[in-house]
Amino acid sequence: MTLVSAIVLLFMVIDPFGNVPFFVSALKDVDASRRRIVIIRELVIAYAVMVVFLFLGQSFMQILGISGPALTIAGGVILFLIALRMVFPIRGRNSQEEIAGEPFIVPLAIPYIAGPSVLAVELLLMSNEPSRWLVWLLAITAAWAGTSIIVLFGSQVADRLGSRGLIAIERLMGMILVAIAMQMFLTGADMYFGRG
Repeated sequence: MTLVSAIVLLFMVIDPFGNVPFFVSALKDVDASRRRIVIIRELVIAYAVMVVFLFLGQSFMQILGISGPALTIAGGVILFLIALRMVFPIRGRNSQEEIAGEPFIVPLAIPYIAGPSVLAVELLLMSNEPSRWLVWLLAITAAWAGTSIIVLFGSQVADRLGSRGLIAIERLMGMILVAIAMQMFLTGADMYFGRG
């Protein structure tokens, strides 16, 4: 996987356009003068979690005895389920969490930005090619930076694109993720059966 494809994959999995309404909702009771500070703080926390997991996640998987093919297949399944929710959202169910006061770490940093899907992709990247850790770190940084810009200007993005625009972008990203998920699943299966 190239640097560009890793950036695109991580960016789509983070799904900043889909997270904009969640951020706006979570910060509605926060004083307007504090909102930008809170968003920056949560973005920095999320970035720290992603970087730490990039380097320690593989060791954790080795302790559990999870093989590379199993991780690749599991990553494909997780991405597929996430992509399905993006393309076919569950109607009548509000996935936004009710937050009293100023949010801290949960749910903005984790899981909205540094969610399980992003951590699974990081594990996958590092388990397949650990020697390219600098490339994966650059990919995380670039995807996080793009997400940060969108989230920081969330209300303006929401106003400019409108709810239909946000939904259209999220569905498109979901459809692309379905194809990536299927490729990951097939790669994992090939790794498993090919070595037998």
